Amino acid sequence: MIQRIQSFYLVLVVVGIILMFKFPIATYTATTPTGDISAALELTGSKSVLSENMMDYHFVGSDTVAFPGKWVLSVLTLLTGLIALASIFLFKNRVLQMRVVAFAFLANVLLLFLIFFWAINGASGNGGYLKLLLDSGLMGSNINVNMLTPGTVTPIVTVVLLFLTQRAIKKDEMKVRAADRLR
Repeated sequence: MIQRIQSFYLVLVVVGIILMFKFPIATYTATTPTGDISAALELTGSKSVLSENMMDYHFVGSDTVAFPGKWVLSVLTLLTGLIALASIFLFKNRVLQMRVVAFAFLANVLLLFLIFFWAINGASGNGGYLKLLLDSGLMGSNINVNMLTPGTVTPIVTVVLLFLTQRAIKKDEMKVRAADRLR
């Protein structure tokens, strides 16, 4: 039956994955002698507000910041969403559906790890674009990273929803096995 609670959870996971492409993952702000710099790491494109004298550093154009390896986040997010969408239609084979949801759960945990790793490393780690500006002396020593954005909360919610989905599928499978034993 496609109207089971786990199907509802999986639909919410797919909606959450779609929303991840709409909201920033992290926002960065730093104070410079010429004004504030703010940037947002997004899956679809990274936008920033920069002053004109900073364009020759690790930046691609006037409103886009280059985040190396960001495509991995996009591909992993898309893969997690597609797996969750496909597992909705595996309701007739609960064992396979449990395995597919477990794989989606692991992919989502990896995605969550990479989001926090790249979001923090993108600001201040080796090769981080704001770190390059700090080293060049163009800005002060403080970088504020805001990780509490819808783009970081959504994968946490989807991990919880995938866990609840796994439990609901397992509960259904146990009910079916108990009914088979009674026959």
